[in-house]
Amino acid sequence: MNSKSPFKWRHFQEEFILLCVRWYLRYPLSYRNLEEMMAERGLSVAHTTIYRWVVTYSLELNQRCRSHLRSTNDSWRVDETYIKVKGDWKYLYRAIDSNGNSIDFLLTDHRDAPAAKKFFLKAFGHSDSRKIRVINTDKDKAYPKAIEELKESGILPDSVEHRTVKYLNNIIEQDHRFIKRRVVASQHFREFGSASRTISGYETMNMIRKGQIKNVERGNVLGQIKFIHSIFGIAV
Repeated sequence: MNSKSPFKWRHFQEEFILLCVRWYLRYPLSYRNLEEMMAERGLSVAHTTIYRWVVTYSLELNQRCRSHLRSTNDSWRVDETYIKVKGDWKYLYRAIDSNGNSIDFLLTDHRDAPAAKKFFLKAFGHSDSRKIRVINTDKDKAYPKAIEELKESGILPDSVEHRTVKYLNNIIEQDHRFIKRRVVASQHFREFGSASRTISGYETMNMIRKGQIKNVERGNVLGQIKFIHSIFGIAV
């Protein structure tokens, strides 16, 4: 864990900043919604300030959570969904296991073999590729090409089976909804970098919500809050 406080020089208390960030990432709220909700509590904070907090701390949240995640299983479900950034459609690659646990994600400009390969390489950085048994995708031609290149380079074992069974990916198509609802509430993104950082926060809160944190079960909201405070070094 990074011992340096990420809240240094902030004018608001750490707990208040994390509250705004957590609510924005967890629930389908806009920045103006949060500004009004804080005003009802007698706290004056501009929606633009909340936006900066979310962009700043979303990636930090993801990085600090990674070492606390439970292991995923050996059967992957991979798919991509569309996200609008500055009026243009981008592609969010996502992977979960057969139990619905999130593995990784990547926002890209393109939907092709290089983008798919880049996503797999990122995912392998968080999960041991040698333990993968099955990767199920849709029938997009980019996937078999990317998987074959990864096998040829020795990064992915030859024993990994690539399937394109449509019903097996129903679980990830349903999982997309958590992310899509938050993107709609945000009224889409204006810049690729901030979109990527914010989505990392959405994905991390989705992992926490699903009970993927060690010793913090699904539905234990207070436990989830305590966990987030603890990884940021805030006394609980």
